[in-house]
Amino acid sequence: MTIIAAADGSALGNPGPAGWAWYVDDGCWDAGGWKHATNNQGELKAVLELFRATAHVDDDLLVLCDSQYVINSVTKWMPGWKRKGWRKADGSPVMNVELLKELDEALKGRNFTFEWVKGHVGHELNEAADARARAVAEAYRRGTPVPSGPGFTAGHTVSTGTPAVSEPRPVIDPTDEVPDADIDDRFTGEDDALFSLDAPTWHPLTISLTEDEHERLLRRARDRGVTPEELLRGLI
Repeated sequence: MTIIAAADGSALGNPGPAGWAWYVDDGCWDAGGWKHATNNQGELKAVLELFRATAHVDDDLLVLCDSQYVINSVTKWMPGWKRKGWRKADGSPVMNVELLKELDEALKGRNFTFEWVKGHVGHELNEAADARARAVAEAYRRGTPVPSGPGFTAGHTVSTGTPAVSEPRPVIDPTDEVPDADIDDRFTGEDDALFSLDAPTWHPLTISLTEDEHERLLRRARDRGVTPEELLRGLI
């Protein structure tokens, strides 16, 4: 038996008013946020609160997540960060370290899998989590009451059977501007990573942009809380 839940974050302005949310169904979800935070902080907090909310149950947990930063942090980079005293390969401190430490603690003893899902393409659970995270961010921006959910409730616990799980898609472009992600650790090869031997085939594409076009691309990506690469993929 496996709990299947989506987790997502949203930041308006990135950083700016921000929200997080996890979602199983309309009767089982929760959300929260801050007056000022980044999208990555929202993504991490959503996963952290999902693990905390389900800590009392014994079922496996499948986390649907559109953030490669979060998936890589948990399944790939974290062991190396911990060995180096929560520092990156170049010796600089890991960003969002307090959230990462809390998440590391919440993962202990849990059976879990992450599945990467593409954001903003109509995935039912991902869209539900995204809408709730954004609603929190909007509430902080307007100064209105912050919406929250019922939390993890009985009767909404599991999906039967074994879900199809896809490995997180690797981020391979070192020029990507992922908000406060630790780009260098993607390429050091120093971490004891959990990885897929069946990696997808990548087809590099080079485009030329004017300075104004590049600025517009970065601005739109920040507004949506995604990387420029993810924004461009969403147009395909």
